[in-house]
Amino acid sequence: MSAPLSENTLDQRRFAFRADLAAISLKGKVSAPRYAAPKPVQLRLASLPLRKRPDLALGYESELLFGEGFDVYDEAYGWLWGQAQRDGYVGYAPAEGFAPPGLAPTHRVTALRSFAYAGQSMKAPPLMALPYGAELAISSEKNGWCETAIGFVYARHLAPVTAFEADPVAEAERFLGIPYLWGGKTSLGLDCSALVQTACRAAGILAPRDSDMQESELGEPFAPPADLARLPRGALLFWPGHVAFSQGGGMMIHANAFHMMVVSEPIIPALARIAAAGSQLGSLRLLPHRA
Repeated sequence: MSAPLSENTLDQRRFAFRADLAAISLKGKVSAPRYAAPKPVQLRLASLPLRKRPDLALGYESELLFGEGFDVYDEAYGWLWGQAQRDGYVGYAPAEGFAPPGLAPTHRVTALRSFAYAGQSMKAPPLMALPYGAELAISSEKNGWCETAIGFVYARHLAPVTAFEADPVAEAERFLGIPYLWGGKTSLGLDCSALVQTACRAAGILAPRDSDMQESELGEPFAPPADLARLPRGALLFWPGHVAFSQGGGMMIHANAFHMMVVSEPIIPALARIAAAGSQLGSLRLLPHRA
């Protein structure tokens, strides 16, 4: 039997282990005083931050969206510690945002935001503003409205979870002007890797959460052309801690802390600005085909 892996071997963003506890799936790989089986729950709020520790004063590490499953390994003082079923990210979130798993989602939200209403009317009281990528179960559809457990959602703002968009870059372009938010994943604010992950998921491409993971795992590396302004649409550009989509035609789109929003800008001047700030372009990768 191989020796247990040390805490320095596994990424705690993706493997659920602490000094006092580990997921039972890691037994034999990580030494821990005790191991826990996952208890699945489902997010019932529009979105909810994941944090590195159970402390509301901390910024976001990532974010869960409505309908997303979460495997819980510990609960204490109103906080859950566990792992997102969608992308495997580990963190803490307030327990009040979750409920036992309900019906399997049938549809996802394709509008940047869509309200769930108390009735089949735009004049009915709004109950929740669902973010792009939220998933929910539809029980019926009538007169252009879909009935769900949380209210009625406009049918044109939804698509089956098995229906994918053709162009992830086009999905990213819908977020132009959205504020930058470290750890965010919605139209209220998101970061560079969330923009890539969200757009890829809409196109049926599974992407890990953070830019370093994406640089190692998403798509395939390729040699840069002599003129970077000729990068194909859908290429990914990586810097330390940052990622952008090539839009083709010498343009790229990214959520960034220089503009503090999602912007489209010419690649060559952006490269010069980023280099002047001390960050050099790393690898280039092409997106994979749909999963």
